[in-house]
Amino acid sequence: VVGLVLFGFGSGLMLQSTLGLSPWDVLHQGLTVQFGLSVGTWTVIVAFAVLVLWLPLRERYGLGTLLNALIIGPAIDVTTTIVPEPELLLPRTVLMVGGVIVVGLATGLYIGAHFGPGPRDGLMTGIARRGPSIRLTRAVIEITALVVGWVLGGTVGIGTLFFALAIGPIVQFFLPRLEVDIGR
Repeated sequence: VVGLVLFGFGSGLMLQSTLGLSPWDVLHQGLTVQFGLSVGTWTVIVAFAVLVLWLPLRERYGLGTLLNALIIGPAIDVTTTIVPEPELLLPRTVLMVGGVIVVGLATGLYIGAHFGPGPRDGLMTGIARRGPSIRLTRAVIEITALVVGWVLGGTVGIGTLFFALAIGPIVQFFLPRLEVDIGR
């Protein structure tokens, strides 16, 4: 749960930086621009829509899967309410870089807990189990979310590029340090 709250906090910091978002948050923000509601609300709605896509893939839900869908969005909204959007580039850059690092740490916490994959992760593994590689599947899913979000008006910028380049190494650093040994 701490990892999920931190994930939403990190995403909220990136949102407040206005320098670019992760691909899925570009989509959530684009939906906000077009249809109203908050980015956090769209995060929850999209998470449950993605869970519906799990049904034909026969993916298994875990407690962490449902908590992921329910907690990250409200944590984003709380963060954007309490953290002001700075005007100067330096504090915006600090929010963006800090947000990516927090999301990486949070990912290590929630994946390492072994309570079930997040909705988007389960979609990736479910599709990849049927043929395409994880790498190709994840790339297509992320690029699709990014392009659709950008077309809808979501923010793509240097933060988006930084996220794409840095999130893998950051998660790779934190995951083995935070993973819970469940005796597998």
